[in-house]
Amino acid sequence: MLKLTFYAEGDRKITARHPTTLEITKEEVKSRNGDCIIAAKANLGLSELPEEMKRALRRDDADVALWIESEGMREVVRGRGSARLTLESGSEMVVRKSGYVCGRTLMVKSDKSASELRRDLVERIARDGARIRLTIEVETAD
Repeated sequence: MLKLTFYAEGDRKITARHPTTLEITKEEVKSRNGDCIIAAKANLGLSELPEEMKRALRRDDADVALWIESEGMREVVRGRGSARLTLESGSEMVVRKSGYVCGRTLMVKSDKSASELRRDLVERIARDGARIRLTIEVETAD
């Protein structure tokens, strides 16, 4: 299993209400309209993932987990890798319930979107400067 931990911040404009995606961004949250955002000012972009992890994510048989932790609470979102992933965005990572892939996609076929995260966790990450620990785990068949 490959594992990578990085950090981001919360923001009072986070609403985490999107029904099909969730997003981690290196940028600041500009408005409440970005209802898929669950973490901002991340210290890592999708294109900066280690090459070994990128190779694993680009496998259709990859099981992917994203752990979201803040203030003693944690939740996991599980999904799949895809041979179609380009992993080219330098500023955004998007988790998708669908199979849609673009340069911002981290995983597809996820079991949760932003709106399905625990609301008590969302309350914690929806605070300016809240520390958010994010861990990506990728496991393949071999």
